[in-house]
Amino acid sequence: MTYARLDQIFAEVRKDLVPLIADLRSKGTAPSETWLNGIWAVEQQAALCKEVALALGFDTNIGRLDVSVHPFTGGSHPTDVRMTTRFKEHDLTEGLTGAIHETGHALYEQGRNLDPAWEGLPVGNSLSMGIHESQSLFWERMIGLSQPFAEWLLPRIRQHFPQFPERSAADLYEAVNVIKSPSLIRVESDEVTYPMHIILRYEIERGLLDGSVKVEDVPKVWNQKMKDYLGAVPETDAQGCLQDVHWSAGLFGYFPTYSLGAMYACQIYELAKQQLPELEQQVARGNFKPLKEWLNESIHKLGSLHPSGDELMKAVTGSPLKPQVFLSYLRSKYSKLYKLS
Repeated sequence: MTYARLDQIFAEVRKDLVPLIADLRSKGTAPSETWLNGIWAVEQQAALCKEVALALGFDTNIGRLDVSVHPFTGGSHPTDVRMTTRFKEHDLTEGLTGAIHETGHALYEQGRNLDPAWEGLPVGNSLSMGIHESQSLFWERMIGLSQPFAEWLLPRIRQHFPQFPERSAADLYEAVNVIKSPSLIRVESDEVTYPMHIILRYEIERGLLDGSVKVEDVPKVWNQKMKDYLGAVPETDAQGCLQDVHWSAGLFGYFPTYSLGAMYACQIYELAKQQLPELEQQVARGNFKPLKEWLNESIHKLGSLHPSGDELMKAVTGSPLKPQVFLSYLRSKYSKLYKLS
């Protein structure tokens, strides 16, 4: 994707999202989440996450689920897919969302086309990091953060943690969708504030490359953009411009793939709901097979057949990436959650 196209997409997102974040914080009523606080044994968390990954369709005959310091998915072939997650005993949701996210990546890899006509050819590879992220975020956010999924998940949490509070699936859904305030750390942010973390980084990268931002000015520029976009300023550079490994590793241009993935996922999900009319009821019952098979056929098996994410979206959904689909989803979902009039 070109920087001109990214400028267009991110300008549209920034224009709508900055005031939405401000309204949710100043005028909205945040759901309760403190009831999720507790000590959750890592062994039970691991068992729960494995149950969830298998239910979503991860095939352990051709893959593994392990633990690492930072979650990732890798492997040498669609028949050998390795994924990891991590756990914190004081945070039940981080391990869960991490496992669901990596399962999305793994399902994309295991779903790639192994037809002899495609096997070993570039066309059989995943299309891009943005599309790969769309599959992890599809499962993590569009499914994992939905109320139907909370209805399925809640009794399974109780099976692994009998001490889990007597709360409803609606309470669980609300608690896992609370907007972080302040939202200082990208990897700990929520689906509303996350895109602004990405846009901030993208704008600084562009400035560094075109010369409008000097390296020594990065902390100052970072802090000003954090204040303008997210209403918070980090106390140290460790909480600010030094929090990610990407720039020190030379990975410029990588950050946009995360938010592109979220937007692709939302557009794909809207189509899935149209073509799978019983989707939400199936998710609530834990019947994820129809959705997984739909993604296999609609996205995974297409590999790199189309030259870009926009072209894939056009072929699958009828139009290139439309940021307004994503923005409408956030506006509708969080206006209800935060009781905005």
